[in-house]
Amino acid sequence: MSGWSEFSSEQYCYLTTRGRVTGRPHRIEIWFAIDGQTLYMLSGGGERSDWVKNLRRTTEVTIEVGSGRFAGRARVVADAAEDERARSLVHDKYARSYGGDLSDWRRSALPVAVDMQR
Repeated sequence: MSGWSEFSSEQYCYLTTRGRVTGRPHRIEIWFAIDGQTLYMLSGGGERSDWVKNLRRTTEVTIEVGSGRFAGRARVVADAAEDERARSLVHDKYARSYGGDLSDWRRSALPVAVDMQR
């Protein structure tokens, strides 16, 4: 299989990070979009989100999406072009079906990427 497109239509993924203080697994349900070998998420809480603080400490994460479970390396998106791509992909995936306006979230959320491994 090439890429992760088979999982693109899933509504949520589950991200498991390692707690930066306890070392215990921390699992959240979150919106996502996939582009090639990279999964993107937007943190509405920005750098204040526990999961972002956790992945800054330990970049190895686990992603569960559909029937798949994958290891990956997480990073906060720093490149301007990738930042815009991440925001567009995640926003556009959910904007039509969501009952409210996501434009503020699109603009202010922190883009996070997980480079997934097989």
